[in-house]
Amino acid sequence: MDRKLFSGILAVVVAVALLAGAGVSHAQGKGKGTLLMATTTSTDNTGLLEYLAPELKKDTGIELLWVAVGTGAALALGENCDVSVLMVHDPDAEKEFMAKGYGTDRIQIMYNDFIIIGPKEDPANIKGKSVVESLKAIQKKKARFASRGDKSGTHMAELDLWKQAGIQTPDKESWYLSTGQGMINTINVAAEQNAYTMTDRGTYIKYEANFKGNPPLVILVEGEKELRNQYSVIPVNPKRCPTAKYELAREFAQWMASEKGQRLVAEFKLMGKQLFYPNAGE
Repeated sequence: MDRKLFSGILAVVVAVALLAGAGVSHAQGKGKGTLLMATTTSTDNTGLLEYLAPELKKDTGIELLWVAVGTGAALALGENCDVSVLMVHDPDAEKEFMAKGYGTDRIQIMYNDFIIIGPKEDPANIKGKSVVESLKAIQKKKARFASRGDKSGTHMAELDLWKQAGIQTPDKESWYLSTGQGMINTINVAAEQNAYTMTDRGTYIKYEANFKGNPPLVILVEGEKELRNQYSVIPVNPKRCPTAKYELAREFAQWMASEKGQRLVAEFKLMGKQLFYPNAGE
């Protein structure tokens, strides 16, 4: 089955299943050498997985199929035994997943960073401020802010930053827009509403490329250690999920952490800009 077609079909099934509190059928994508993965939207939207999958298949024979959802939903798919491996970016939630025994290993593979983007006119005057000062300025100005609101890794990181700023999550404020959507869609909502939002840099570079380097929203806050965005691969524990293709999941994780996998991550660029930075050795 075509990877994009599978992702589209499973994404619909996942959405319905999560709303219903049910699992996803293992009938999707079965086959010798096929590995089912739940991942975050940034690895899919940027084109990283389409870039890596052919090389993985050439080197290992593994056919990688994936569904791109928020990290919270991806971890739920792992707990429900609907996939065999995860590629996610919410360290706290991942550690909880591991503590519950759902994963066998948590293997760091790459990182980028979060940034706050907004209108070029910058109504809250946040450019050059720290992330904490910026959020305080947005709140004081009551400037529009678009949040994913979907328990994704990006959303959870955003919530933590409001907390660091000493601000209760402003989800009941009229200026705070909770989209419940993926990153690209949330950026588009922010652009339509002349709002700020927080995104990972990789997805922003893809968004920037869509506008040939002149997007409606620009980078205003960046570069702090609190904005680091770590990605890891987690094979699902076969003791919890007997149907998991654990050997394939482990081989995929090892390939991602290998010299070639790390080199491919480093070489993946748009408009000459690097989207992710390999760090399997850390």
